[in-house]
Amino acid sequence: MSKLLLFPRPARAAGLLTAVITALLTITALLTIAAMSATAAQAATPPRPSRLLSSMSGLSGLAGLAELSGKGKKVLTRGQIAAAAALTQLGVPFSWGAGSPKGPTLGKGRGSSTRGFDCSGLTLYAWSRAGIRLSHYTGAQFRQGRRVPIGSRRTGDLLFFGGGTGDPTHVAIFLTGGLMIHAPKTGDVVKTTNFLGVPYYRATYRGAIRPA
Repeated sequence: MSKLLLFPRPARAAGLLTAVITALLTITALLTIAAMSATAAQAATPPRPSRLLSSMSGLSGLAGLAELSGKGKKVLTRGQIAAAAALTQLGVPFSWGAGSPKGPTLGKGRGSSTRGFDCSGLTLYAWSRAGIRLSHYTGAQFRQGRRVPIGSRRTGDLLFFGGGTGDPTHVAIFLTGGLMIHAPKTGDVVKTTNFLGVPYYRATYRGAIRPA
């Protein structure tokens, strides 16, 4: 084996490491989605964020990645990529006007001193990881894709709530079953919620959009 293969250039090595870490995070996040589906079928309440983070960190090292990869290749949907990206932000503070395609940012107004996401900031970040650019406004995101019937929702679809007959006032990312991940409000953090088990979300549900 040549020295070039044994000792790759620093730039190339850094690129390979970044790719491996990204793949590892995506796989573990998708395993988390599968685990949440099983949990939701057994209980009315979603798993706690701490439990999700624990399960996401359960797979470590290249050995685990190689083991999963050896079971067969599967092309991820854009929605799965977006959901996986959102799950890596569990526990990040809500901050009004915050969030970008690169991740958490300082917000605006009452969020100017807090680095984090607001609801549409989280969704635009997550979908940017899947190659889709969304506006940083819930009402605009409501029109940036195609409507999805209730029975056809897929992981990664955007769920909209509130606003009466006007623009929706809240957006979240559908995971599985009745679970979504979102940045709810000032003083809260990015978390999962069983929206089917919360009267407010059931009453104010406006529909689902699959970004395109």
